[in-house]
Amino acid sequence: MMGGRGGMMRGMLDQDVRLSNVKKQALLRVWTLIRPYRRTLFGAMSLMAVVSLSGLAGPYLLKLAIDDFLARGDLNGLGMISVVYALLYAVNWLANYWQTYLVSFAAQSVILDLRRRLFSHMLKLGLRFYDKNQAGRLMSRVTSDVDALNQLVSTGITHTVNDLLTICGIAWIMFYMNWRLALGAFITVPLLVLLVAQFQTRMTRAFHKVRRRVADVNAQLQESISGMKVIQAFGREEDSMQRFSGTNEGNMRANLEAAALFSAFFPLVEFIGAIGTAAVIWYGGFQAGRGALSVGTLVAFLGYVTRFFWPIREISQIYNMFLQAVVSTDRIFEILDEEPDVQDAADARTLVVSEAHVKLERVTFGYEPNNPVLKDISIEAKPGQTIALVGATGAGKTSIINLVSRFYDPWEGMVSIDSQDIRSVTCESLRQQMGIVLQDTFIFSGTIEQNIRYGNLDADESQVVAAAKATGAHQFITRLSDGYATNVQERGSRLSVGQRQLIALARAFIRDPKIIILDEATSSVDTHTEQLIQRALVALLKQRTAIVIAHRLSTVRNADWIYVIDDGRVVEQGTHEHLLNAEGVYKSLYEKQFAVTSAVEYAGGSGED
Repeated sequence: MMGGRGGMMRGMLDQDVRLSNVKKQALLRVWTLIRPYRRTLFGAMSLMAVVSLSGLAGPYLLKLAIDDFLARGDLNGLGMISVVYALLYAVNWLANYWQTYLVSFAAQSVILDLRRRLFSHMLKLGLRFYDKNQAGRLMSRVTSDVDALNQLVSTGITHTVNDLLTICGIAWIMFYMNWRLALGAFITVPLLVLLVAQFQTRMTRAFHKVRRRVADVNAQLQESISGMKVIQAFGREEDSMQRFSGTNEGNMRANLEAAALFSAFFPLVEFIGAIGTAAVIWYGGFQAGRGALSVGTLVAFLGYVTRFFWPIREISQIYNMFLQAVVSTDRIFEILDEEPDVQDAADARTLVVSEAHVKLERVTFGYEPNNPVLKDISIEAKPGQTIALVGATGAGKTSIINLVSRFYDPWEGMVSIDSQDIRSVTCESLRQQMGIVLQDTFIFSGTIEQNIRYGNLDADESQVVAAAKATGAHQFITRLSDGYATNVQERGSRLSVGQRQLIALARAFIRDPKIIILDEATSSVDTHTEQLIQRALVALLKQRTAIVIAHRLSTVRNADWIYVIDDGRVVEQGTHEHLLNAEGVYKSLYEKQFAVTSAVEYAGGSGED
């Protein structure tokens, strides 16, 4: 039992040490973000000092008004004090206005830089990073976590300076006026320090939990919205609602735990402040009754005591804000600290393609350690040649084009273009030579013209139209009410799957690439559209090297060379006729597909939308 308790205590201490280290690292990293705007913030803090000092003069002026003028019936002096009081608070307002503006400018600049840095870094991270991180969780880092940091910079820093100046100023004035009464007012400060020490670690843990639960909600929401068609198609609305409710309730519980800490903490701060105020009223009233203390001094003291505990309460709130920012900073820098698994070498050069000769030489690769998807595989696409990769789902075909496009690097072996290892050239120059149409066709929100021009931002309208005509997209585009100006909405929701693929093909071809990669580019189009694409490919693939993946073996008949992939290995290769005559895996796949197609056609349909 004692050993168990000792282990628990060591675990809690280790966690506290880790949290302390996180706070230190967070402060240093927040400073690196703020440093470019330190002059602006320094100016804001200087103005905040004016705000603080001008605010401190109020109760003392009230003391002078009561003791020196009101008690003597000096109305002229009382009028002068009133004017000074009004002018002082005019200065206070003006300084407060400009410090607020300067802080807001600095804070928004920091957030602008941070979001740019985050997004820029995320663009460099490889697909492996996105394979293991949900989009909703990443969105939470860029939005809510950055917002938490924004709160600290825009509110926390300058308010902390103001509060500390206010506390120190009030303490000095109170001791200057009556040190005995000041001691009575400050008798509760040690209790306040002890309270903060007790709550800070528990609050940090609570904020970590809240941030995780917010990320869970965002991830669940993003996934559900993206998969709404599937949810409704399978009638899983109730199941999705239950899953989301569970996640949402977890978020609620985490927030309630944090709220419970707040509910206990802030009233305790108020209570401790009330004890200090009560001490001033009792002792100060007793002294005033004996004539040892003026009424003006007692009134000023009560004003200062109230103001003394107000910034302490605010610092407590800012501390909670700081804890949230620490957690958020930690989560933000988890992304910024992530090293791209695919990145340019220090001496990477620009890829120069003359022949577009693509080779994979004895390549082994996998997405998970000790689980290779490709095993010692060698494939070659000679200059101007169209090669096809066929095989069952999961055989490794898409992994091959992932390596050629350098979305991943092989574990062993080499991928080369014109005898240049693609790891020795820049990713940008490599992909500039490629036109890629992936299996999961992605269309951006915007117009059709903008989506096609995405492949070549310098293309003019005539080039956009020419690319659409070449891929057979022009015909359906001109039938739309707004033609090329049609807004396709998010992910091309206003278009059919086949139409989206035609636009993706046009986007790839407008690039005029040396190498073309088609991953199931015709898998979801009807027979007529497939024929249009096949006719376009004959002209467009001429004098270009192409790597084509297709489940429909009818689409690869004209390929110069076909590789049959099975379990990450090349099991057969040759031309269409050669592989049919070989009576191996390819022929078996072809006959099965032909039988299925015939059965569908016999049933009265082509199997396409």
